[in-house]
Amino acid sequence: MAELPGPFLCGALLGFLCLSGLAVEVKVPTEPLSTPLGKTAELTCTYSTSVGDSFALEWSFVQPGKPISESHPILYFTNGHLYPTGSKSKRVSLLQNPPTVGVATLKLTDVHSSDTGTYLCQVNNPPDFYTNGLGLINLTVLVPPSNPLCSQSGQTSVGGSTALRCSSSEGAPKPVYNWVRLGTFPTPSPGSMVQDEVSGQLILTNLSLTSSGTYRCVATNQMGSASCELTLSVTEPSQGRVAGALIGVLLGVLLLSVAAFCLVRFQKERGKKPKETYGGSDLRDDAIAPGISEHTCMRADSSKGFLERPSSASTVTTTKSKLPMVV
Repeated sequence: MAELPGPFLCGALLGFLCLSGLAVEVKVPTEPLSTPLGKTAELTCTYSTSVGDSFALEWSFVQPGKPISESHPILYFTNGHLYPTGSKSKRVSLLQNPPTVGVATLKLTDVHSSDTGTYLCQVNNPPDFYTNGLGLINLTVLVPPSNPLCSQSGQTSVGGSTALRCSSSEGAPKPVYNWVRLGTFPTPSPGSMVQDEVSGQLILTNLSLTSSGTYRCVATNQMGSASCELTLSVTEPSQGRVAGALIGVLLGVLLLSVAAFCLVRFQKERGKKPKETYGGSDLRDDAIAPGISEHTCMRADSSKGFLERPSSASTVTTTKSKLPMVV
């Protein structure tokens, strides 16, 4: 077997070593990052590379729960110039500018709750091939709980059950909820009060009059706490029936009053109508025939069943003309 020349072996070995150094390595923290609302977040990103002529850096952002493919750029560095972009452009910058010495850390000022998500640090430096040119950082913006809303549902009579609920619309991390009863009262029986710190619900069963009172819900996370209060009034079952009967009686009286008012008004309107008149061509049953005096009366003969004119009835006389007759 022929031996390879010494210079050939040295060149091959040198080329292998050179190729082994052509790689971009990006390093970011493995633990999630958290920053209080309104503060400045520093997202650490470092890299190593063997060349520097075509260096390019890109920072992008993706909202929680969405794939990396839906990320949006927020900052570019290429050809020696920095280009912030997107809705965060006025609040993003680089810790070192230009980022050509291995540090690509991003600064985000006045963080908002909407800044929570995943940030991508990507270094591109041809002709280096990419072994690990991308780093991911998860950022959580810490937000204190907003004032919770207290509500109640269920039956509040003795022996019944009710649910008290409490919820804050904002808070990161998600708040835990704790219900407390204000004042000094007897300790409720075991199992009659069940609380869920995650959902903020308090279940009260087998209610008694001593269950009445003011209950306070406190929402808490590492940034602070907020609370709301609710007053629970437990009533006797009989009181509810009496109240229902009283309402029914009042409604009945109201309906009778309305009916009486309508009847009285109808009678008044009826009395205001003009009396019926008869025209000259109308025929009346009680009209007196022509030629008969108004003082003439008719009387009935109960034994004969016919009408008889009285003897005092007026007679019709004929007057002869006294004018001379001409022959």
